[in-house]
Amino acid sequence: MCLILVAWQVHPSYPLVVAANRDEYFARPTEAAGFWKNSPQVLAGRDGEAGGTWMGITRGGRFAALTNFRDPAQNRSGAPSRGALVADFLTGSRRPQEYLDGVAARGSAYNGYNLLAGDGETLWWSSNMGGGPRQLAPGVYGVSNHLLDTPWPKVGAGKTALAQALDQLPDDRALFTLLRDDGIHPDQHLPQTGIPLDWERLLSSAFVRSPDYGTRGSTVLCMGKDGWISFDEQTWLPGAKPGCRMRYRFKDASPVISSATSPPGTPREGGEGGRAGLARS
Repeated sequence: MCLILVAWQVHPSYPLVVAANRDEYFARPTEAAGFWKNSPQVLAGRDGEAGGTWMGITRGGRFAALTNFRDPAQNRSGAPSRGALVADFLTGSRRPQEYLDGVAARGSAYNGYNLLAGDGETLWWSSNMGGGPRQLAPGVYGVSNHLLDTPWPKVGAGKTALAQALDQLPDDRALFTLLRDDGIHPDQHLPQTGIPLDWERLLSSAFVRSPDYGTRGSTVLCMGKDGWISFDEQTWLPGAKPGCRMRYRFKDASPVISSATSPPGTPREGGEGGRAGLARS
């Protein structure tokens, strides 16, 4: 993910609300959100190249999400996949603090990351770039490709928009609207992360669009106080064209209510049993 916005224990009916965009090269193979065959309690997308994931939740309410830390000078080829950090938490049983303490002990092996992990009772954040593990108090948080709540323009704007959108729940349209914001921020407010200025401009928006790289998926997750979980994912094609829309509604022991839609004529990848894969051009 390249932008994760979280409201933790702020809304009286939805203790966890997440709005997130995943940015990636369109050529990288990806499976859209679905329950995993080898771990059927896990609902998440999947990286078709390394096998991990960027965000997911389980039937029991275990949640995890990850962003990369942007620092080209420190990226190392051959480092282990950061997506495995999310997958391992979702498929495991350790409490968030215990899991993140274990990850921190070996965190230097990975390229830079931010990792959120929660179990419905507590929510934690950690990074191998100088932060964590840290238990989060109730509040609204945002993380992009730097540390938690670093005041990048899209993080600040996103947190404000998320706080306002909470009043409209269970209507989630405002959450998807804030994730679709493709406005470029002024140069004087952009971070300097070691990439060219034209890329800093491109990546300054919540929704990134370019021919080869951009926002691949927008996800809204709401965990209800009553135990019901809603997980909605809109996938995106090159040119910011909408791909598949995945919707899941479930409780720990309840049947899953799901649907998948896509524009007419849109090819799909990896779809089966009502679970469509990410549409690609």
